[in-house]
Amino acid sequence: MYEANIKNALEAYEKLLRTQLERNDRIKETKDFVEYDKLDKIIIGVCGGDGIGPVITEESAKVLKFLLKKDVEAGKVEFRNIEGLTIENRIAKMQPIPDDVMAQLKECHVILKGPTTTPQAGDGRPNIESANVAMRKALDLFANVRPVRIPEEGIDWTFFRENTEGAYAVGSCGINVTDDLAMDFVVTTTEGTQRIARLAYNYARANKKERVSIIQKANVIKTTDGKFLKLCKEIGEEYPEIITDEWYIDICTAKLIDKKRRTDFKVFILPNLYGDIITDEAAEFQGGVGTAGSANIGKRYAMFEAIHGSAPRMVSEGRGQYADPCSMLRASAMLLSHIGYIKESEALDKALDICMFEEAAIKITGRETGATCSEFAEYVMNKLTQIIE
Repeated sequence: MYEANIKNALEAYEKLLRTQLERNDRIKETKDFVEYDKLDKIIIGVCGGDGIGPVITEESAKVLKFLLKKDVEAGKVEFRNIEGLTIENRIAKMQPIPDDVMAQLKECHVILKGPTTTPQAGDGRPNIESANVAMRKALDLFANVRPVRIPEEGIDWTFFRENTEGAYAVGSCGINVTDDLAMDFVVTTTEGTQRIARLAYNYARANKKERVSIIQKANVIKTTDGKFLKLCKEIGEEYPEIITDEWYIDICTAKLIDKKRRTDFKVFILPNLYGDIITDEAAEFQGGVGTAGSANIGKRYAMFEAIHGSAPRMVSEGRGQYADPCSMLRASAMLLSHIGYIKESEALDKALDICMFEEAAIKITGRETGATCSEFAEYVMNKLTQIIE
């Protein structure tokens, strides 16, 4: 009685398989990372996004321009504003990233991107893919890197979340086989897993981190998580000076709140979905998702963003100007480090530590009881002036 349903599902599944096999072939083609110090000019794209995105992105770009002023004036760095990555424009064109926007993104080397809104089931909007997921796939931003550091508590974590596979790879391509049965898919490839593992271990070696933890649920998700675990362990064998351990996602989540054990963790490698969840938990230790930045790294492109959403309620309530830019500013510090401006990156992180935790002469509350986003950015730049001098 289900023959027609099964036939339709198999046709959709075959199309999905062919798409993923072609993607796997493509990711093998790009061999080397961009060497930014050899470029005549570094182009930084600034993409506001939705909700509070334009507010926090504009202020973060001001801080970046402040720190890079000399090289901007010398023509070594160029900022480009990219419009059109709004939910309204994406729905109007029925594309997660409109073609003209994607063309502009590909002209840049790195991108500072504000949060974007993704339609969800039942909200009355068309089912288009997340702009974040689409950008990560189109630009092959395979590594989502999120640091969480609280020195006074001994926490020094860096998460390497695989960004283009796992449960998110084909998240909008699930199949409603019948009214009673829906199925989604998880994707794990050899190339995709090996490159995120190698990036994590290279980071650990370069930064003298003694432990790498592989996070998965291979005891239950035996095929894809099992492959992820096996391949990461094989890469780990190439780094004998680094301790490799493995944790199931559920117990790892618990151990992050165990004061006796959490300081043992240093570098994490995680599939996409687990990485998304656990890094939000980790960010709470340093003040919440509004305090943490995120890097999305590929061999040709890189994108830096806040780890929180677009907060449409703040905008609808007229509070958008009070949005907290700290997560985007942390991402801006990561951007600076990625393109080789290490001193400027360290100065921005130091200024944020002072402005957020130590002095806190003004505070962001998200309401008129606190500073505006613009006022906080000015506060950070004033502090930067003192640090740099």
